[in-house]
Amino acid sequence: MKFEAILFDCDGVLVDSEPITNGVLRDLLEESGWSLSPAECMRVFVGKAVRDERVLIEAQTGQPLTEAWMAEFYARRNRELQARLVAIAGAHAAVEAAHAHAGQRIACASGADRFKVEMQLAQVGLMPWFDGRIFSGQEMPHSKPAPDVYLAAASHLGAAGAHCLVIEDTTTGVTAGIAAGATVWAYCPTPAHGPALTQAGASRLFAHMAELPALLETI
Repeated sequence: MKFEAILFDCDGVLVDSEPITNGVLRDLLEESGWSLSPAECMRVFVGKAVRDERVLIEAQTGQPLTEAWMAEFYARRNRELQARLVAIAGAHAAVEAAHAHAGQRIACASGADRFKVEMQLAQVGLMPWFDGRIFSGQEMPHSKPAPDVYLAAASHLGAAGAHCLVIEDTTTGVTAGIAAGATVWAYCPTPAHGPALTQAGASRLFAHMAELPALLETI
């Protein structure tokens, strides 16, 4: 049975942004008194909104997470993304295949702020596929791992959550997709991450985004 709608996460699924964003975050946290290795920073923050980790950040730095601090993070992040961001290999073909499979009913549902999502999709040439169908968890009552952003995207496309396919790459995102009632497939280029994604509820793992068109043809 074909899925009625296919919902993509953005960071780490469509664009290779997570190492860039987390590198900026790690540097700013170190300047604030909390030293993390790049791997530790990815482990703690990947798939999560920085604002949602306010209590942890304030406890580790001993400083309040101010609007000025967040503005500096956003400014540095955006400069680095604009200079270095590329699409995940195979993402364009995967999106095109999903668009055909679901009768044009696809959306991007991200935990990131809308400006970042739209900037990134435009920068890598994916915006035409998602224009008008972009959903930010930061505009919802609750962001991932809550299902709000996926439920909003599914409703906009006129599809029940149970009839949607979600493409994710983090346990936070997989949890959100499962909570929305969707089938979740996880893009998993690092085999060591597979067990955690499966435990979170992903029913299929695939190592390269270029595999998605063929996978969609099998259902």
